Amino acid sequence: MEAMQMLKASSFPSFYSSYAKPFSKSKPPSNLCVQTNELKKTCILTCSKSCKKEGRFLNLPSAASTFSTATTEADQETIFTTKTDNEPKVSEEKFDWYDQWYPIMPLCDLDKRRPHGKKVMGIDVVAWWDKNDEQWKVFDDRCPHRLAPLSEGRIDPSGRLQCVYHGWCFGGAGDCKFIPQAPGDGPQVHTSKKACVGVYPSYVQNGILWFWPSTDAQYKHIILEKKPPYVPELDDPSYTRPEEFLTRDLPYGYEVLIENLMDPSHAPYAHYTIMKVWEPPTR
Repeated sequence: MEAMQMLKASSFPSFYSSYAKPFSKSKPPSNLCVQTNELKKTCILTCSKSCKKEGRFLNLPSAASTFSTATTEADQETIFTTKTDNEPKVSEEKFDWYDQWYPIMPLCDLDKRRPHGKKVMGIDVVAWWDKNDEQWKVFDDRCPHRLAPLSEGRIDPSGRLQCVYHGWCFGGAGDCKFIPQAPGDGPQVHTSKKACVGVYPSYVQNGILWFWPSTDAQYKHIILEKKPPYVPELDDPSYTRPEEFLTRDLPYGYEVLIENLMDPSHAPYAHYTIMKVWEPPTR
């Protein structure tokens, strides 16, 4: 508790003890508590019993933050250092969340007769079965016409994804195939690039539909360069069965889920009578 109070002292204005004697930069006096706010350099915190009792603090100039930590006083306690010259350098490479494959749903939960809307990484997508290409496709879940969700639409008799609002129909490449309101003998407005819907690269592996979170044309063949993580056990009939897949939408981020999974103490209470867990202690 006393150490915490001493650490908090760094937030107060700097002041010097009126009876502090001059000291060498290479070795601080043992009866003072020495602090510095220069976190980028070596920071030494020396605490002594007498210092704790009298509450004496001394903020050193930044140039004094590199003095030696050697001490021989018997009552002196721990010396903390925040950085040394021998520490390994931390890689500055950043993880790109949008440069990965993400699962949408197991195939056993997908119905080929209708589109399925999902939100993955904050992206609204629609997965649907293209019977003409005999492949699962993943589109941006917005019709380019009035931004209606395509997941609320249907698969028309020709196997195209049809918008629920005005009936625009789209093929597996994202191109508009038919606009019901457009005159048949007029301009072929459905061929405009503005009438196309965004298409995400998709791939089926381990009985799961995956997608790459970018509609940029440069990622059209990303599967040739990078594939989703492969789990061989999921393809082993002796290990699992398709009907054992479970999909659940959780309205929060991954960090909340990880924190929950690393907290087993909540299980006997939050999952009471739902799952077999250890018995909570009673008194």
